[in-house]
Amino acid sequence: MTTQEIAKKLAAHCKQGQFEQAQKELYAKNAVSIEPEASMGFEKETHGLDAIIKKGEKFGEMVEAVHGVTISEPIVAGNTFAFTLDMDTTMKGQKRSNMTELCVYQVKDGKVVSEQFFM
Repeated sequence: MTTQEIAKKLAAHCKQGQFEQAQKELYAKNAVSIEPEASMGFEKETHGLDAIIKKGEKFGEMVEAVHGVTISEPIVAGNTFAFTLDMDTTMKGQKRSNMTELCVYQVKDGKVVSEQFFM
């Protein structure tokens, strides 16, 4: 798969809230996930697909309700692509809020090898 194809497929999965399915299908086993800072009980860096999936499950357990997810069209440059992710959520024990982040991905050999989030 090309970087453009991966970008479109990942964006489509995310629009449907199918984050784990996207990771299993599109990520390399040794992928790295980088957060803006260690927060919400997450490390700044998570290494390996299994650990990234567990991080997603942990995030899901913290969410009371997802009211909407909006993904921009991906922008592709070489082996890198990015899109914005806007999540309207209610976290357990908190008020409804909106989280917007820039998601940047790197692709190698037809798989996502890194994701990095900027808020």
